[in-house]
Amino acid sequence: MGRKEKIARSVVRAIVNNGADKRSNSPLALILALFSAFFSLYQLILRKVRPADFANLRRQHWDVSDDDYVQSFQADDDRSGEQALKAVGDMGFSGSTFYSTADQKYLVKSVPRHSEHSFFSEDLLTPYVQHMATNPRSLLVRICDFLAVSGPSIGRVFRSAPSHHIVMDNIMYGREEAKRQGEADWENWDLKPTSYFYPERDIAGGALTSEATKDQLADEFHDKITLRREQAEDFFSSLEADTKLLAEHNAVDYSLFLVRMRTPQQAAASMPPPTESTIGPTDSSPRPPSPPTWRTGVTSADGKYIFRASILDFFWAKHKVQPRVMTLLVKLWNLLVVKHGPMSITTTPDEYRERFLKLCRGIVEIKED
Repeated sequence: MGRKEKIARSVVRAIVNNGADKRSNSPLALILALFSAFFSLYQLILRKVRPADFANLRRQHWDVSDDDYVQSFQADDDRSGEQALKAVGDMGFSGSTFYSTADQKYLVKSVPRHSEHSFFSEDLLTPYVQHMATNPRSLLVRICDFLAVSGPSIGRVFRSAPSHHIVMDNIMYGREEAKRQGEADWENWDLKPTSYFYPERDIAGGALTSEATKDQLADEFHDKITLRREQAEDFFSSLEADTKLLAEHNAVDYSLFLVRMRTPQQAAASMPPPTESTIGPTDSSPRPPSPPTWRTGVTSADGKYIFRASILDFFWAKHKVQPRVMTLLVKLWNLLVVKHGPMSITTTPDEYRERFLKLCRGIVEIKED
């Protein structure tokens, strides 16, 4: 079993039975399990942080039953775990690992940086829980669980495996089924203000870094989301409330994850005529439930697309040690080498919020009735 599979098993075990190994209650088995855990490099023992708060959000505010939630983390053969999570994506700039549940409903992202997981657990967790409980239309990604390493181990000392993970709602849920039905693939963008100083892009014209590295920078959306006025006002209102919370707690560098798919009518018009082998129910395209939200899908005013949106990656806080060091380094660079201005991770929370809201407003076009 490889590194990724062992990390996945640790996550599944924490979700399904709260990190406890229930295979045996004998003292010898317990001693062997503890011994194995201590010398494990990758399969760390994880515990749920504030499980009652996240369970309350899932049950009372997001209408997710415990059985359905746990079922997403169980493989069909009911094994303990490596089949239940699939590694997806790449490591990114933060060194994070990403997994998706087999049913695609949830994503698991590691949070390896101490400055980020300590910010969430010590500063943002309580305000986040309160905000999500009182703002049902929030665009902040739904975090369903927060996992942290428990007990000493070799892997924890050498940081060979992530010590913290978040389990979050996957707003790309349904994409694989749509592809199986022959529909056009969904488009997605990870948007943040691009006018900041990005060393990978701006030093020596980007010649010092690879294209793969530069491709991991923020995307640009060269189009418009056409909305009715009430849709736009709902979108902007949610953005204002969510970013106000983040700015109050010094968060910067968050992004808007935007998903676009064709409406059933547009998808049907673009598909080739059915053959005898494909005749059958085809109306499987995603339809926003009533009332539609940006998490489940909002139909554009022109009837062409369904959009989903969520605010991600809000764990970088200016008052933590690593961000403060980065801010100092960028200031020295601007003073001693060439002035580029702040990076998105070194600017002030209020200034970042202003540019982020301007970006979000700039991609919306209002269609008057």
